[in-house]
Amino acid sequence: MKDKITVYEKPTCTKCREADKMLRESDIDYEKINYYVKPLSANKLAELIKKMGISAHELLRTSESIYRELGLAKKELSEKELIQLMVKHPDLIQRPIIERGNKAVLGRPTENIKKLLK
Repeated sequence: MKDKITVYEKPTCTKCREADKMLRESDIDYEKINYYVKPLSANKLAELIKKMGISAHELLRTSESIYRELGLAKKELSEKELIQLMVKHPDLIQRPIIERGNKAVLGRPTENIKKLLK
């Protein structure tokens, strides 16, 4: 495997633990980054979104209380504005995000990770 795999996670997240288990059981070497301890920059988050081929809006966790508190369902925000909010409030970011080379996937469902292992 030529490209390093990086998992951006929150260790207490169920899907993050499932991703960790899948990668360990597959005997795959990877690096884990807890983005609550080592926050993602706006540039890195934008890069990951681009690698996943999704919009910033698609990466939002709409079930989080901060989403409701900020009234995001009623606001029309640009990609840049959404990314800035996700950097400021990491609970808004769907997780885990798995990156390998010039590709990334959202690890929900966990089976999505298999796309990067081929």
